[in-house]
Amino acid sequence: MARDLRLIGFDADDTLWRSEDYYRDAQAQFERIVGGYVDLDDVHDRLYAVEKQNLALFGYGAKGMTLSMVEAAIAITGARISAADLHRIVELGKAVLQHPVELLPGIRAAVEAIARERPVVLITKGDLFHQEAKVRESGLSDLFRRIEIVSEKDATTYARLFEEFGLAPEHFAMIGNSLRSDIVPVLELGGCGVHMPYHVTWAHEAETAPPSATERLRTVDGPAGLAEAVRSLAAG
Repeated sequence: MARDLRLIGFDADDTLWRSEDYYRDAQAQFERIVGGYVDLDDVHDRLYAVEKQNLALFGYGAKGMTLSMVEAAIAITGARISAADLHRIVELGKAVLQHPVELLPGIRAAVEAIARERPVVLITKGDLFHQEAKVRESGLSDLFRRIEIVSEKDATTYARLFEEFGLAPEHFAMIGNSLRSDIVPVLELGGCGVHMPYHVTWAHEAETAPPSATERLRTVDGPAGLAEAVRSLAAG
């Protein structure tokens, strides 16, 4: 039975443009800085533990990561880290906030192809200023009927958005790289999903149960397969 898909949502970071690579690079440099004080194999895990604990306070994005790196550096080094090295860590966060917006190859053509058949919206989470800047610099904002920057992407958030859109979940499909944030909540509500994995994923986004309702889910290797995946879902 065909599905009446009336609206297609797109994630932004690591779906439209590169993002996690810059965070990984900053964290690698953080580990080298802290490595000058201690010889530990679990610096990455200890930083992630601090980040995860702080999510409810700082939210997602480079600013929260930077504050967590400062806190973790002080704790890991027993407060021996110098002011100069703390400044280096702050500069790492600034570099992430200022990185260029690099679209994934073929993504503009993919969004355009889908937008010719169905209206598209952008739903992304993170720091408001940073996300607004990336959307603006991407050159893609003209393709989307609506742009939503939210603090969390879970079933509650999607349900609120569906109410605002005046749309039942079964008429919606979400495209994104994160099963946790983009796919599983939408499937739980009765919508559809197109999963386009990125080559690296933040540990927090990887912490999720396998998606259910796989008949409403498609997986693609890259942007070139997105339009056909949406047509396949619509065809049922």
